[in-house]
Amino acid sequence: MLYLAEVQKKTGGLLGGGKAELKLLACQRSEQNWSAVPGEEVVGCDEASTYSPGALVLVDLTANKQVQRVQEAARQLVSILQNFSRLQEKFKTQEEEIEQWKQSLTYQSQELNRREMEMETRREQLQQMEEDFEQLESQRVEIEAAREEVTRQRDEFERHRQELEGAWEHLRGEQRRLEERQAEIQQSAVLDDEQAQKIQELLNRLSGAVPPTESIREQLNSTFEVLTQKQNLLTQHWQNLEQQRNTTQHLQTEVDRQAQDIQQRWQEWHQAQDSLEQAKAELKVQQNALSVKQDNARMLSVQLQNHEDLHQQLYRLADGSDKVKIGQQVDLEALEKMPLEELQKLTQDLERELQKLSQFVQSQEEELQYKQQEIDELQAKIQAANDFDRLNLENELADEQDGYQMLNETLVGQRRNLREREGILSQHQSVLKRRQGISDGSGQDSTIDLGPILSQIESQRQQQAEELNKLESQVEQMRGAIDQAQSMITSQASEQENKRNELKQLDKTLIERRVTVAETWGRINLYQELLQPVQDQVDELRRRLEAVAGTMAQVQETGDYQLQAIAEMRQILINLTSTPELAAS
Repeated sequence: MLYLAEVQKKTGGLLGGGKAELKLLACQRSEQNWSAVPGEEVVGCDEASTYSPGALVLVDLTANKQVQRVQEAARQLVSILQNFSRLQEKFKTQEEEIEQWKQSLTYQSQELNRREMEMETRREQLQQMEEDFEQLESQRVEIEAAREEVTRQRDEFERHRQELEGAWEHLRGEQRRLEERQAEIQQSAVLDDEQAQKIQELLNRLSGAVPPTESIREQLNSTFEVLTQKQNLLTQHWQNLEQQRNTTQHLQTEVDRQAQDIQQRWQEWHQAQDSLEQAKAELKVQQNALSVKQDNARMLSVQLQNHEDLHQQLYRLADGSDKVKIGQQVDLEALEKMPLEELQKLTQDLERELQKLSQFVQSQEEELQYKQQEIDELQAKIQAANDFDRLNLENELADEQDGYQMLNETLVGQRRNLREREGILSQHQSVLKRRQGISDGSGQDSTIDLGPILSQIESQRQQQAEELNKLESQVEQMRGAIDQAQSMITSQASEQENKRNELKQLDKTLIERRVTVAETWGRINLYQELLQPVQDQVDELRRRLEAVAGTMAQVQETGDYQLQAIAEMRQILINLTSTPELAAS
């Protein structure tokens, strides 16, 4: 299991060396999941002695807390932080998208509610218009009935008028006869009773022939009142029609204004879309430049890895050959100036430290051999065991092999450290013997010192590492700028898409409103087409009633004149019958 640990060292010894330990800080549960290690858990690790105290490293541990591998944590921590930053940016972008979706859904809900209210209002208007149409239809039926009644009354009046004309003809004939009779009477100056009775009967018949006009006038006035009520109702419908026409005209103006506004917003959208395409082209140029920088960084990383591999190969060469060593840099000038007794004491301390380290390495080597023997024994047991025991033995063999591998990897660093200390001790012994005047009987050292080569490689590696860090910093800055530009372009693209969808929805709504306005204009025209014939019928009926009223006035005048003539004739008759001659007879 992979752990994040802090290097701790316990100082000791004359060279300032100490035992290295790893303080476990966090444990990796999954690829993107780390959890803190509770308490103060420390694991001993000699491989960590090459790291400075307080350094952060990544260490692989077995189930029994045995160290398998130790590596620097800086690059991995940077990668984890970068992934965390990307996840944060992604979450932030997703939150912004969710917020935009919520706003869009809120707007759509409000628009749907508004349209629902408009549809409800239109439905009520249609229902009111249907009721008005039904009322108009009933009024039309009533007007038709009234017109039929007026026609009937007109026919009856025409019949009465004809009867009246006949009575007038009869009256004029009787008047002529009366005048003739009067002339005869004047000639004779005498009327007998029979003639007077006959003339009186004729006058009574003429009086009874005068038609009464009061009932017809009452019916005519009642018809005028009904017609006035219908006209008032028609006037209300005309006012309602005018109100609807004004409302529809206002809606038409609003639709035209909305169409102009949508057209202007489409122009603004196209301008923003052009700017977005230009930003995408600039982003493409930046991405190409970033790709070039990343290629250079990969080349430097490959070169740096090659130097690292060469460095490791040289160390393995030194570990595997007695003719090759990696000498540590010892301040020979300080050793020459150091008092002889102090130099001698320092050399003895180094010999004791080397002896202890050698014994420790030897014990580890023996333990490694012992583990190899146990592995060989387990392999032999596995070959002779049954299936059930073989499974347990294979698990035990795997554990032993893991322990062997870990111990062997640990010994690699220990062997290297032992060789380095031997080299240091040899330099101290050479200086001490030379200052004591003792000749070095071992002769010239025939081993090859790889220390300068490693120093040169390390210098080049550090230089390349600095260049790589600088290049990676530039790449990271460019990546940040590109991510920011990409985020901005993504946001603008999303905003453009939302605006486009919104404008499409507005276009759809505009078309629906135009259809609604057109339908309303059609209903208004239909309403007017229904009202106008009814109005024309009412006007025609009123004109005919007025004509009938005029004729009735003439009839009334004629009747009054007729009654007056009859009254005068009766008076003449009375005068004739009251003469002495008539009385005598």
